[in-house]
Amino acid sequence: MAKVSKNARVAQRAANAGSGRDFVKVVKSVKDPKTGKYTYKEMMLHKDKVKEFFADKK
Repeated sequence: MAKVSKNARVAQRAANAGSGRDFVKVVKSVKDPKTGKYTYKEMMLHKDKVKEFFADKK
């Protein structure tokens, strides 16, 4: 098997830019004001929107 140059790997990463590797699973605990129990909100988000998800107080 031949060696793959570093530049070829960079080009391959750019070709896979729309792949699922850009998404992450986030879990946020939400406290119920009436009972005081916690529930967990799970979502699959693009990695650029994670901070917005945790900044939201809902």
